[in-house]
Amino acid sequence: MSKPIHSITPFTLLDYPDKTACILWFAGCNMRCLYCYNPGIVEGKGKLSYADALRFLRKRKGLLDGVVLSGGECTLHKELVAFCAQLKKEGVLVKVDTNGSNPSLMADLMKNGLIDYVALDYKAPVYKYEAITQSSLYENFEATLRLLLNGVVPFEVRTTVHTSLLNEEDLQNMVDYLAEQKFKGKLFIQHFINDTITLGNLANTSNRIDPGKVSRSNCIGLVLRN
Repeated sequence: MSKPIHSITPFTLLDYPDKTACILWFAGCNMRCLYCYNPGIVEGKGKLSYADALRFLRKRKGLLDGVVLSGGECTLHKELVAFCAQLKKEGVLVKVDTNGSNPSLMADLMKNGLIDYVALDYKAPVYKYEAITQSSLYENFEATLRLLLNGVVPFEVRTTVHTSLLNEEDLQNMVDYLAEQKFKGKLFIQHFINDTITLGNLANTSNRIDPGKVSRSNCIGLVLRN
């Protein structure tokens, strides 16, 4: 039996806007972001099956509004569409956290009405994307962004900032790009704060970018999450 899920966070009020939810952490990822502090999830194996996750949810029926599918990268798992269909039958809302690398699977989820909210990671501007993510998947990210812009599923864009990797100029480039794509919403900035080992062996830092130095259109809100 397939065991794609590394672990479960049983309850969160922070990861699904205005909803009570649990988080299913999917094992494996097709990126190796230098600032990633979940190497056990990214490089590890799954420990729980879809059936295990469904049993967990059924025990908490009425307590949770939704489920967050995170990772790692949940869209690497081909059975995700069928699993989301099962989740909808259970009557829960489904949020997907994604790096945007699998637009075809995202298109299937959206076409079949299987997801209710998406958090899309905007890792870096195009000229730093490969160095930071250790991948050549920027065009996939762009395709997923276009899908979401042309769809009806509510979504947010978010960026994790480690100041040894991204600066205000980079963030300005990213905001300008989103404006060019006619994105109207919020870009959430999450400063890197962690004392654990990262995939890129980056030192912890208390440095912060200054959002006040970034100009933006009235269509894009820049929001600090920490």
